[in-house]
Amino acid sequence: MSPDIPVPVPVWDTTQNETIGLFGPRRDDFAARYHLTRRGKAKRLAQIVRIVNHFDALKGLTPVKMRLMFEALGPTFVKVGQILSMRSEMLPQSFCDELAKLRADADPMPYETVLDTLAAEYGRPVDEIFSHIDSKPLGSASLAQVHRATLVTGEDVAVKVQRPGVRETMAQDVSIMRSIAKGATKVFRNTQIVDLKGVVEELWDTFQSETDFLVEARNLAEFKRFAAPFKYMDCPTPYPDLCTEHVVVMEYVEGISVSHPGKLIAAGYDLNDIGTKLVDNYATQILDDGFFHADPHPGNIIIRGGQIVLIDLGMTGRLDAKTRAVMKEMIFAVAKQDSPQLADGLLRFAGAEADPADYPSLLADLDTIVKEYGTVDLADLDIAAFITALTNLAARHGIEVPSTVTTVGRALVTLEGLLDEFIPNVNMIEIISKHIATSKSPKQMVTDELKSLGVEGHEALHSALGAMSELNVAARMLTRGQLRTNIELVGSQEPFQLLSDMVNRLTMALIVVGLFIGSSIVYYAGMKPIIFGIPIVGFMGYVVAFVLGCWIVADIYLKGRKQKRR
Repeated sequence: MSPDIPVPVPVWDTTQNETIGLFGPRRDDFAARYHLTRRGKAKRLAQIVRIVNHFDALKGLTPVKMRLMFEALGPTFVKVGQILSMRSEMLPQSFCDELAKLRADADPMPYETVLDTLAAEYGRPVDEIFSHIDSKPLGSASLAQVHRATLVTGEDVAVKVQRPGVRETMAQDVSIMRSIAKGATKVFRNTQIVDLKGVVEELWDTFQSETDFLVEARNLAEFKRFAAPFKYMDCPTPYPDLCTEHVVVMEYVEGISVSHPGKLIAAGYDLNDIGTKLVDNYATQILDDGFFHADPHPGNIIIRGGQIVLIDLGMTGRLDAKTRAVMKEMIFAVAKQDSPQLADGLLRFAGAEADPADYPSLLADLDTIVKEYGTVDLADLDIAAFITALTNLAARHGIEVPSTVTTVGRALVTLEGLLDEFIPNVNMIEIISKHIATSKSPKQMVTDELKSLGVEGHEALHSALGAMSELNVAARMLTRGQLRTNIELVGSQEPFQLLSDMVNRLTMALIVVGLFIGSSIVYYAGMKPIIFGIPIVGFMGYVVAFVLGCWIVADIYLKGRKQKRR
């Protein structure tokens, strides 16, 4: 990057408006940050209702009507529709196929709006940074628009500009969704709709990530480092000094999209070679590195100078080492038709809190999956469908699978669809399976295992030393008479309750006997006054003793019957 280009100062920096109070954050911070008002929310809600009524959504929607309705509702619902298009477990496939068209270009925003947005974002004239910006956009989506441009220093770049106010619109829609979810939670306390609040918050997290273009700039830089060892893989180079929260400036990539196989063949490329390298590298991203492009549709894959260039890294996924290891084990568990091992892997996703209410039922459902997917060779295993079926089963049994696993499933479905349409001779499953089988040599596996044992041994040693230190403290407290212990006997509650009942009955029986003996002594002493020939004090003693005796007999009888029923 040339030092002649002035460093822009973002003007939409919302962090400058953040506040903190002595008693926690203010409730209206969200509304203040995005300039939300009750009147604005009411106006937007009325607009949503009008659009929904226009499409007769309450009477039913066809796939086309649903897509058109989402387009009319604006960027928030376009993004929701794009997410739903990858959730075939929630919608019929015909709806998913139609909603996938929401990826197509949206109506472009005027060129003047693009220039005004850039000038406002950088806080200076646009011609101080760009010598030329094409008036015709390369692409226009619901969130942003991309233009080809030339920097004043001569570099050919692509400029991605966020539509003005799109985040505020999304924030307003999310605020409305939160209100609806809050009301639904109060009405349906004991149903699954309670989780609607979590769904809305997850949706907002997605919106925030995708509308913060600094995240995309960091993703480009990170993927650039990942792709460096692979001569055939690359991504656009970002210009960090020119990237802001609402603008991304990156290297312009001139090449042929994989959606044009005829052009690729004419240019001398081997489609099978491209497909094999693409899938193998994708397996490396998911299973080895844990950082992967989450939206590998044809428009995001360009062939340039013998390299596969992935663009638009606004949607990425991350998998930790544990999740990657579990996924590999589960794939091989299906291949071996080992339901218990598959169940163990599924429960490892949920961690220590995993405790399915009906483990036999879980195994029975996993047997069904094993029969469906485990009867084929590993090379023919449909990993995308397998992951989708597994996540659906986990949800039924209350096992929380990491959201990144679902993202992997969606990405694999997208990649598989790309190959089926444009490079049908490449077997994605076979390539991924070979990658899993050969990703580590025996030497590397031994090395990794020794490293793992070394780390575990190091942790065990520190734990042992910590335990010895605790024992030393306990010994000092014991010698000083300061040590106290709390003991809880598991399963002892019922025996202790029975013992308590016995003691209570014995105590009451002694009281009854005492009253009878005391009343008899008073009777023979002839103390006055007398009623029915018995001194009043003795008479009252006999009555109380009689009542207590009846209560003891009734208590023994009733509790005995209760025990028999058990």
